Amino acid sequence: MAEYDFILTESAGGVATITLNRPQSRNAMSLAMVDEMLTALKAAEEDGASRIVVLRGAGGHFCAGADLKDMAAARGKALSGGADDAFAALSRRFGEMCLSFSESPLAVVAVAEGFVMGGGYGLVCASDVALASSNAVFRLPETSLGLVPAQIAPYLVERLGYSQARRLAVTGGSLDARQALQIGLVHECFDNGDALDRGVQRVIGEILGCAPGALAATKKLIARARLRDPSALIHEAAVVYSQAAKSKEATEGLASFMQKRKPAWAPK
Repeated sequence: MAEYDFILTESAGGVATITLNRPQSRNAMSLAMVDEMLTALKAAEEDGASRIVVLRGAGGHFCAGADLKDMAAARGKALSGGADDAFAALSRRFGEMCLSFSESPLAVVAVAEGFVMGGGYGLVCASDVALASSNAVFRLPETSLGLVPAQIAPYLVERLGYSQARRLAVTGGSLDARQALQIGLVHECFDNGDALDRGVQRVIGEILGCAPGALAATKKLIARARLRDPSALIHEAAVVYSQAAKSKEATEGLASFMQKRKPAWAPK
């Protein structure tokens, strides 16, 4: 396993866990952390064993947003007349990270506890499955700070819909875990840490019961379907289905169903 300064990684049983590890700052996301997360995701995608990425935060919090030291450094460069737009570069790199997790062929599960703010909020929205502890507090503080939730805006709209995303963005709105569940920001909410951990393990088991190739193809097709009219996808969907039906996964999946056993990719 690679050594990182700002995240922890663990890989076992088809699951790569990436833990944001700056508990002294409630896991505020620095540019260095973003780079490490991208490296860890790429490693999981290429290791040939990982099928799920679980995102967590150390010290009881998921992520308190952007690192203020990076913001101050970018401001200093801007005020000194630097040729490069440091703010844009910082934002762009974070956007690349959100996109990478959103488009990963692996299933991405976000586990929200404590503070979930700004960029952490965006990561939750970019995940496939979001689980929350009852102590989670979700907030978009950008507009109250004179900033814009720029890179996470597409994921807010995708997860919450236009109306809720707009409301929360213009009010700097805070949500507790139950409210987040009600509007679909998270998919399940748990009363305590033990229940949350059991929920994570259950979801992992459910995902591992799905064929990895079919899961990746399904994620890709669903991502396209949200932006296109159904009639425009008929041919593409037929090709995707045909490719899946002719695959070794489908052969194994149908055989296991007929033989009343678990398929080869499922946990025994």
